[in-house]
Amino acid sequence: LIPDSSSLDCQLFVKQVNPRQYVAQIPQLPNTEVWFQRPKDIVRKLLSGDLDLGIVGLDIVSEFGQGNEDLIIVHEALNFGDCHLSLAIPNYGIFENIKSLKELAQMPQWTAERPLRVATGFTYLGPKFMKDNGIKHVSFSTADGALEAAPAMGIADAILDLVSSGTTLKENNLKEIEGGIVLESQAALVASRRALTERKGALETVHEILERLEAHLKADGQFTVVANMRGTDAEEVAERVKTQSSLSGLQGPTISPVYCKRDGKISIEYYAIVICVPKKALYESVQQLRAVGGSGVLVSPLTYIFDEETPRWSQLLSNLGL
Repeated sequence: LIPDSSSLDCQLFVKQVNPRQYVAQIPQLPNTEVWFQRPKDIVRKLLSGDLDLGIVGLDIVSEFGQGNEDLIIVHEALNFGDCHLSLAIPNYGIFENIKSLKELAQMPQWTAERPLRVATGFTYLGPKFMKDNGIKHVSFSTADGALEAAPAMGIADAILDLVSSGTTLKENNLKEIEGGIVLESQAALVASRRALTERKGALETVHEILERLEAHLKADGQFTVVANMRGTDAEEVAERVKTQSSLSGLQGPTISPVYCKRDGKISIEYYAIVICVPKKALYESVQQLRAVGGSGVLVSPLTYIFDEETPRWSQLLSNLGL
């Protein structure tokens, strides 16, 4: 499953003929079929062999994949859907002064007859988290929505749910505690190990998708800055440019001669400086270029930055034993 171009503009456009249909195509990858599915169904269908590749949150992979070795994370950080799975308790009553998971576990109220009641939709990760932290006397109730109301209604002492900004917790008089984060999550590219090793063409398609994703994510928020600068030669211009901290580029500034025609003769009076800078340093870089004599500054966003080799591709091959 590949999200639409507004979610991840890596030039792999999803063409959906009918918005009511669950199937689509990616013209750039003619042998690929796209299916729109619920997150948990993506994981289940990867495990059953109905899907080869999926984009889904790491929380869903962990909850419904349950450590299955056939699921392999191709790219763990697609830079959208950021959240974390966390335990939250009321900030009033007996919990008012409780600030950590350790303090919560040591409260004398919890016994075999009266365990800590936790409402959650994560029925695998919740019990596993408590067990891994040595917390006994816990019972879980299953719920899918409006978990924040459970403590106030008296049907749970705590909740285990996804948190993004934390605003909803605060508005319902709930708080997170130290040590209570189960996992950090965002959208990830996940594949079936079986498909990558057995299905013809699957690994090559994943390679292209991974290269495009990685190159686009690396370029996200980066700008190409070009300026002209007078100088006697490229080395003299380079020395001036290198005195400014924001003008280093990826490996260093690119400096090339600008050929001008004056009185019918070709001469070199200017040199073009090309650098790559992050968005947050853009204005500072422009100011520094001006400070060393730069003029006619041009700025354009980057779409891709392709490395010599995508590190995650090497890691994927290693994980597959290839």
